[in-house]
Amino acid sequence: MTTAEDVRVLLVDDQELFRQGVGVILDAQPGIRVVGSAADGREAVRLVDELVPDVVLMDLRMPVLDGVEATRQIFAPTRAAGRTRPVRVVVLTTFDLDDRAATAIRYGASGFLLKDSSPEQLAHCVRTVHAGNAVMAPQDLTTLLDGRFRAVSPVPGEVGSLTTKERRVLSLVATGMSNAEIGARLFVSESTVKTHVGAILRKLDLRDRVQVVVYAHEHRLVDADR
Repeated sequence: MTTAEDVRVLLVDDQELFRQGVGVILDAQPGIRVVGSAADGREAVRLVDELVPDVVLMDLRMPVLDGVEATRQIFAPTRAAGRTRPVRVVVLTTFDLDDRAATAIRYGASGFLLKDSSPEQLAHCVRTVHAGNAVMAPQDLTTLLDGRFRAVSPVPGEVGSLTTKERRVLSLVATGMSNAEIGARLFVSESTVKTHVGAILRKLDLRDRVQVVVYAHEHRLVDADR
């Protein structure tokens, strides 16, 4: 039975046996419930709107509509604007540092998970992204994104609303540093760093730290004021 406090999960994979296996694993975890499953990306987009899951585990390679395009559609501004609660997407892949995973992250996914991950890693992944964090090593995330943004995009005007300290925190977040590491670098408390990160998210209209990393790489802000 699903409660209001449970993390609601949607499974998306074209292999039924895989979906069933992952479903059994997650339903056995306290505080996590699988609320639906889909065999392709088109069905996944529809079920995200209908079932309002918290976390979507999305296969990258599927018929009809693949996981990359499904992720793009899930986070399309017009669709996202109608949601009353956030949804997080984790793409599932058999390849470490998959280029397609990088594209999905660019579209809004919170990271990727290898399909041969352990049940413990799977449950940890769901809880981690539900809390608004990435589900891959920050260094791996920056490695992926470094290869995605070779052309420099113009710096948006809202970047000018950031204070000097917020610009520096933005740059350090983008390099993969944790709040504790940033605090040590800037000689401030971890709670102060959290406050700066919150201000960055609000001013740049970003959902989470993953988007901060993507945003910084896209606009070549990673090395700013380091």
